[in-house]
Amino acid sequence: MQVSLKKWVATGSPWVWLNAGAVAISVVLVLGLLGVIATRGLVHFWPASLQEYQYTDSSGAQMAVLGERVQREQVTAEQIRNSGIEVSDDVEFLARQLIKVGNRDLYGSDFRWVLERQLSDLTYPANAVSIERREWGNFYGYIVGIKENGQVVAEQTTADNTLLDEVQQRTERAIAIYKHIQSVEGGEIGAVNYELEKLRLAERKLQLDGRDTKENLEQLQAEKTELQARYAHLEAELMAMYTPFKRDSLLIVSADGQQKEINFSEIVRLYQPNSQNLWQKIQHYGMKLVEFVSDDPREANTEGGIFPAIFGTVLMVMIMSLIVTPFGVVAAVYLREYASQGFITRTIRIAVNNLAGVPSIVYGVFGLGFFVYFIGGNLDQLFYQSALPSPTFGTPGLMWASLTLALLTLPVVIVATEEGLSRIPRSVREGSLALGATKFETLMRIVIPMASPAMMTGVILAVARAAGEVAPLMLVGVVKLAPNLPLDMNAPFLHLERKFMHLGFHIYDVGFQSPNVEAARPLVYATALMLVVVIAVLNLTAIAIRNRLREKYRALDM
Repeated sequence: MQVSLKKWVATGSPWVWLNAGAVAISVVLVLGLLGVIATRGLVHFWPASLQEYQYTDSSGAQMAVLGERVQREQVTAEQIRNSGIEVSDDVEFLARQLIKVGNRDLYGSDFRWVLERQLSDLTYPANAVSIERREWGNFYGYIVGIKENGQVVAEQTTADNTLLDEVQQRTERAIAIYKHIQSVEGGEIGAVNYELEKLRLAERKLQLDGRDTKENLEQLQAEKTELQARYAHLEAELMAMYTPFKRDSLLIVSADGQQKEINFSEIVRLYQPNSQNLWQKIQHYGMKLVEFVSDDPREANTEGGIFPAIFGTVLMVMIMSLIVTPFGVVAAVYLREYASQGFITRTIRIAVNNLAGVPSIVYGVFGLGFFVYFIGGNLDQLFYQSALPSPTFGTPGLMWASLTLALLTLPVVIVATEEGLSRIPRSVREGSLALGATKFETLMRIVIPMASPAMMTGVILAVARAAGEVAPLMLVGVVKLAPNLPLDMNAPFLHLERKFMHLGFHIYDVGFQSPNVEAARPLVYATALMLVVVIAVLNLTAIAIRNRLREKYRALDM
């Protein structure tokens, strides 16, 4: 039996099963992690029921509270005693709940921990409304009236629900006006401001060049006058929209009787979660998901969407790929096909492999010093003197972030491309040369196309690493909130000098820098899941291209 065991070990089967088990465990762990992220992130968008209860504090005073139950846990009696609440000695554990009470402008905080023994008379009122606001978070309460131009035009009791339809209509009207205002401010007015700034810089350049003659200045002034007239017209149109936008307001009362007036212009969404059926909740869930991936953030990134972060991540990775691929391929071709395989070449390969292990923050410091301050500062001195002292390229931006990550991922592309070139049989090169092709033609028409799947493998690895990097980006271009996207309709359309948002930095900012940690926690999971999805989509796209190239040149391998 000992002999047969030795034979079995000698066949290598135990190592095959060991590797298979390790791979299976890794897959289970990855799927489990993704499951936790997806569960905790996606449940955030489901409309939670509002519960009203009587809360008795440590002094015995009672108050009505309305909110969403977020979490339930068991805590030791010692923890409760340390917080100043009396607990009898025979009690070891107590249950407590984390309630999202909203109404931050009234209570000062969105969340409250309460012991279950302090709760009583729990109900789920059907007419309780949840109001998502552009500022101050959610408001939970009951509709009691509507104001128009400061005058009350409709009223109801907290137990009634007759005003809901009219409130919904006015909310939808205010949202439509808000979207129109945003399109005018960010579109037409933004374009006019951009052209006015270009004229200012053109005038400044004429002064620096000594060409600020009367004729040149008159031409600029004529264009400036025309743009200012257009701006005044758009501003008047905008003011005309703001009048009805700010006209109506909603009177609402909290569960403890405090009345609040909320302008309809502040409302993002209003609904009654306890009276929604399953289909209405599914529709609400879908709208929240669409808002999450297509809208701008608000409330210090703890509410709204993450579209600018998605856009910035994808655009930066695409630019980085366009930069790193040709440089990596050229370097690999030179090292494998042209350089003499001696001491210097081996030293370069060792250096390339070592660069792959350098911490990413080191690349960020290098990018800040070399790309931003040295190259960007000199570019400003040479071509953008009219904008100084405000830097154009001498400040972190999209171009420098892409170049820094291209430098970070360059070793990966070089190594993968070299591996692909080394697998191409020597007979293929010799056959091409024998037929009269030059070495360059052989490389361009035979060798590099056959090695293209390996090149795409390097790009896939580069994309996977670059999309998740955060540390270097904090130094060379990423910001918490970017006022404009790097790509718009203003020439030159792609603005490489602009700062941008990134999903990885968004996760860091919301999770660790947010003033409202409890409100931000579900958004952290949701954003992390979106980052995984973005990386997966980018990688799958590159894998699909690689597979097509592999099929195209399979005949040459044979």
